[in-house]
Amino acid sequence: MEEDEEASWMKAVLVDQESKRLYIGEWEEPAISADDLLVKVEATALNRADLAQRRGSYPPPPGASPILGLEMAGVVEQVGANVSGWQPGDRVFALLPGGGYAERVSVPAAMAMRIPEGMSFEQAAAIPEVFLTAYLNLFLLGGLKSGETVLIHAGASGVGTAAIQLAREAGATSIVTAGSEEKRAACLQLGASLAIDYKRGPFAPLVREATEGKGVNLILDLVGASHLEQNVESLALEGSLILIGLVGGSKVENFHLSTVLMRRLRIIGSTLRSLPLARKIELTEQFSAFALPRFTDGRLKPIIDSVWEMAEVNEAHQYMEKNQNIGKIILRVGAVSRS
Repeated sequence: MEEDEEASWMKAVLVDQESKRLYIGEWEEPAISADDLLVKVEATALNRADLAQRRGSYPPPPGASPILGLEMAGVVEQVGANVSGWQPGDRVFALLPGGGYAERVSVPAAMAMRIPEGMSFEQAAAIPEVFLTAYLNLFLLGGLKSGETVLIHAGASGVGTAAIQLAREAGATSIVTAGSEEKRAACLQLGASLAIDYKRGPFAPLVREATEGKGVNLILDLVGASHLEQNVESLALEGSLILIGLVGGSKVENFHLSTVLMRRLRIIGSTLRSLPLARKIELTEQFSAFALPRFTDGRLKPIIDSVWEMAEVNEAHQYMEKNQNIGKIILRVGAVSRS
């Protein structure tokens, strides 16, 4: 391969379509537009959407990279002609519609966030997907205010650990559910007021007891069908349930809508990946103004469960499927280009 041809290719994690196994292969480097940054990726993070996309059940949005990876942290290599405020060598992290499991990625400059001083690439890569998801659903869709209470399911997940911290910083109270003593302890340490073991029985009576019978103002639910009836029972008058995942199924039988109607409840479906670019830019700007000063001074922190090398990507996916992680699972990408 000629030198100029080599420069146009990069290493990336690809999917074997027959076995659904992941492998490191060659992929054409992304082109950038006048409004983009070309970033050398140092670290990315796993998300459940990656597992679904690998299996073929969650295709990327039109125009997005088919490579897995919804977030990254790295170093700016090229700056588009219309971009100001960024230069090669700047450390950056960002949400992506895809492409994070690769050596390089193209990012709209308006979506890029500057990595706070003293924060590692691994820590920065643990932020975009889960913190932006939590911020969107807590505040922009859920309208959570100081003094209100939110119930967060899967409290020890990436989104859960982010939501606990954001709710705390906004002056709200959080109640969580989690399936192990270790996970519940981690949630309480981050600021949750109550951590419920959902495996021991119904959580709704405990939520009602903790809120003196009023119920919670907001629920963030990654579970779906298996929690719906108890979620509705747990909500306060005019409360909101936001569905951000369906790991507990998508079909509900024999559910009566009368409670939703009579108590003026709201049920909202939410996905971040498919939001229009303009909405993602607006979200990033609002999140950055609220969160980056707090990451800088330590009030907010990315929660990392484990860090894996790019060559261990299959093992990292298997680990995520076991649902034992507390916080984010990180994949180092930068080392592959030096191997």
